[in-house]
Amino acid sequence: MRISYLICPLAMLAAAPAHAELPEPVRAMIEAAIATGDTDTVSAVVEVARTTNPDDTAEIDALLDAYMNEQAALAAAEEQAEVTAIREAGLLDNWSGRGEIGAFQSSGNTDSMGLTAQVALAREGIAWKHNLRFAADYRRNNGATDREQFTAAYEPHYKISDRLFVYGLAQFERDRLQGYTGRYAVSGGLGYRVIDGESLRLAIKAGPAWRVSELVNGFSESSIAALAGLDFDWTVTDRIKLTQDANAVADAGGSAFAIIDSNNTSINLVTGLEGKINDRLTTRLSYTVEYDSKPPAGSVSTDTLTRFTFVYGF
Repeated sequence: MRISYLICPLAMLAAAPAHAELPEPVRAMIEAAIATGDTDTVSAVVEVARTTNPDDTAEIDALLDAYMNEQAALAAAEEQAEVTAIREAGLLDNWSGRGEIGAFQSSGNTDSMGLTAQVALAREGIAWKHNLRFAADYRRNNGATDREQFTAAYEPHYKISDRLFVYGLAQFERDRLQGYTGRYAVSGGLGYRVIDGESLRLAIKAGPAWRVSELVNGFSESSIAALAGLDFDWTVTDRIKLTQDANAVADAGGSAFAIIDSNNTSINLVTGLEGKINDRLTTRLSYTVEYDSKPPAGSVSTDTLTRFTFVYGF
């Protein structure tokens, strides 16, 4: 009697049907989603599979885990390859830039229209970023040059953390109408990315500076100063229709810096709106305010400049 009592439950267990494997159509659906390489698609299909096949959750999760592990391995390999490529790059490699040419209208010391051109280059490494900028505004009126402004600047950044960085700056300016044939500034200090998002970015920087000005009257001035700067970029929308035939990306960007010393404070404010015509060509409208607290005799302290340019990225 006792033997039959033990045998009956064993027989019942043997007769119970084994847990079925994940149905082949469901497996095929998940594998097809995985083949797309789109994580959102895979997640959506897996969620449906879990809902309709609650008894197969473990197997479904195993398929998802294998996919996610593979994606993580691929991402790590790509990141390592990118880091290796950057470390092994030559001095002239990995530069990107944009060339800008167009017209300007100025008011202040001059009320005129002329030509403007600018080239900006950037090279970003693991911790270092290098920025080069060359700009020129030029106009001749009745055989005489009434605006001739040139600027060249080199600004390296060294990243301390994701937001904190050290900057350096070496800059040369020439603007006879503002009263100097050459003005040199060197600065270095700390910067911080206050906002570092996909569409909105704001960075500030500050540090000591040294400036030498060679004046049109033959004298020169040098002084210790302080530099404060701000760089702001806001991608308003991905697609803005500028004309009936052209879509555009609008990038409302602004930059400002001030060099402050006891003799002369200089402030430069630039605000711009960009509209992308295609992947490389962009139109840009910008407004610049240049202020010197101590202009030479016969000059005013504030110049404004409105530029309309075409920008080519490379």
